[in-house]
Amino acid sequence: MDETKRNPSDFVLWFTNKPTHIMKWESPWGVGYPGWHIECSAMSMKYLGETFDIHCGGVDHVPVHHTNEIAQSECSTGHPFVKYWMHGEFLLTNNAKISKSTGGSINRLQALIDAGYDPLAYRYLCLQAHYRSELNFSLEALDAATAGLRKVYSIRPENDPFAQNEAGYPEARQRVFDALNDDLGTPQAVGLLHAYGSYRLWIEFDAILGLDIAKRSQPTEEALPVEVLALIEQRNAARTSKNWADSDALRNQLIALGYEVGDSSQGTTVKRKAL
Repeated sequence: MDETKRNPSDFVLWFTNKPTHIMKWESPWGVGYPGWHIECSAMSMKYLGETFDIHCGGVDHVPVHHTNEIAQSECSTGHPFVKYWMHGEFLLTNNAKISKSTGGSINRLQALIDAGYDPLAYRYLCLQAHYRSELNFSLEALDAATAGLRKVYSIRPENDPFAQNEAGYPEARQRVFDALNDDLGTPQAVGLLHAYGSYRLWIEFDAILGLDIAKRSQPTEEALPVEVLALIEQRNAARTSKNWADSDALRNQLIALGYEVGDSSQGTTVKRKAL
């Protein structure tokens, strides 16, 4: 409780009671610095104007931070602050929220890169969950996303089903567009893109998905080093004998060397990562 407040629920706009704080400015209310909520409104208005279309943030910001932003901004300007609020649900690991305070086992993207994962595989995993749904992260889920993304990169323009059916393209494009327009339904959009298997569609909507498809899907003519060919041969033998432990270990060795590893009817396939 602060007796200087008019109401106990009032939030701080300008701090004057922390004289040792590193941020200090002169103001009509004394030397101090802005509170967290007013900082966000000030920055938003500077770059986006007094009213703007979309404000994002975590779902935990609904009851306090964003409510306070609305109150102070609309009291200041006299008109609506934001047209649409898009609040993302929590990312979980082992069914617990990942946050700076909990110090989760994997809470930095670099940790995944160091483990040999493509960061875009993590992005692809996130696209498969609606932004208002919790996503429970696991390495198993990331492995599945890696395999799914590999299928996307394997699509070739010469095999596009709409190459011989140009009339069907506008309808397919509209269905994907409608899915994204329905509260940013990325899981539905990705599902449709997989169902159509159209390189052209993937490329067009990659402007939204951000999977770097045009660059990553280009076939490479790079000759594989002898040690990589040897690992591929060993892995194929391990898979033939159903020695899955050795197969996974050899796959990890190939990933550590900078290759994306896949499986086909002809055996192990590898491609240099384009990071």
